[in-house]
Amino acid sequence: MSRPCHEDLQNEKTVLATLSGKATLDGLRPVADLARAADPTAAAFFDVDNTMMRGASIFYFAQGLAARKFFPTGALAGFAWEQMKFRMVGKEFSPAKMRTSREQALSFVAGRSMQQFVELGEDIYDELMADRIWSGTLALAQRHLDAGQRVWLVTATPVELATIIARRLGLTGALGTVAESVDGVYTGRLVGEVLHGAAKAQAVRELAAQERLDLQRCTAYSDSANDIPMLSLVGTAVAVNPDSELRETARARGWEIQDFRTGRKAARIGVPSVLGVGVAAGAVAAHRAYQRRSRPDPRALARARSGD
Repeated sequence: MSRPCHEDLQNEKTVLATLSGKATLDGLRPVADLARAADPTAAAFFDVDNTMMRGASIFYFAQGLAARKFFPTGALAGFAWEQMKFRMVGKEFSPAKMRTSREQALSFVAGRSMQQFVELGEDIYDELMADRIWSGTLALAQRHLDAGQRVWLVTATPVELATIIARRLGLTGALGTVAESVDGVYTGRLVGEVLHGAAKAQAVRELAAQERLDLQRCTAYSDSANDIPMLSLVGTAVAVNPDSELRETARARGWEIQDFRTGRKAARIGVPSVLGVGVAAGAVAAHRAYQRRSRPDPRALARARSGD
């Protein structure tokens, strides 16, 4: 997919500038014309990490920032370790622990502007995320769009990043975690709760009321047992690349299962040392991708010098 034009980026900035913290859904970010939905009472809700995209979107964003020397590469390992723990056992954390964990994850943007976050997110999406979209999951989303239904991403990742992903995939919009900002600058803290577990279900319920959706006509997709509350809320639940607990639940409840991992089991990282190797390799790859995007094309320079 091509990078969005300047007008698209300006539209994104406008959305950021008009976000109201007093909105019923602080993490709601529409990116498409809702009036165009031919089937206005039905919608689909997709988790992002390991459902729409291989791996964790916020981790790729952190890799991209590390490649740009926003913080030492070594700091990425600690961030990744916290994210892995949250991903693996998050549903058993207390609300306070979940909040603290996600605030630690968001601390790397503290002091940065929302506008800068969006601009960097566009580039990092191209470098590290676009090639990690599951084509099978995207095809499922496209079926809903073709049927005239709206399609929302629902994720614990920051809503600004989720919105970039939704727009680049041609989806309706995104529900995500809201990072606190003052005068357009992130504080590193949260507004409200992390959009995780039961909070996702509540956000979907509120969105359905706001948009007059019939939840029994809606569909939800996720890879994680943490999202069973959201999956249980709608008429049709689909387990995509499911973890073992969700697979068991899906079979017991008769939910559809879609696995696009071509026979591979979900990756399991057992020790921090293995994670550290992966983080270092990822940061190096991100830096090289960033350098490739930043480096002038020698053929273009030659043509310019020759006057072509």
